[in-house]
Amino acid sequence: MSDLDEIRRKRMAELEARQAAAQGQMQQQAQQQMQQQEAQRQFEEQKKALIAQILTTEARSRLANLKLTKPELVNQIEIQLIQSAQAGSLRGKVTDEQLKVLLRQIAGQKREIKITRK
Repeated sequence: MSDLDEIRRKRMAELEARQAAAQGQMQQQAQQQMQQQEAQRQFEEQKKALIAQILTTEARSRLANLKLTKPELVNQIEIQLIQSAQAGSLRGKVTDEQLKVLLRQIAGQKREIKITRK
């Protein structure tokens, strides 16, 4: 009986060790995910602050409204504006009219798809 008890104890110890290792790994993954979320939040805050410096109030309002329907397009425009500002190619704040021109340029880049039925 003592051999059987010894085998059970060893097996139980192995299972507990595996479970502890799995829990440690899960905690590490959770921490990494939290760090990534925090980095993403900080990036979004920095982007928002830069956009506030680059755009006038009316242009920001237009961009916020557009973001509700086309978030990918707005993200692309925001990145383009930030890059232009960092490169020094923007003179002053971007007005609503200038933003409209930029939106037309980007919208014009999209391909028009025609479907014909026969």
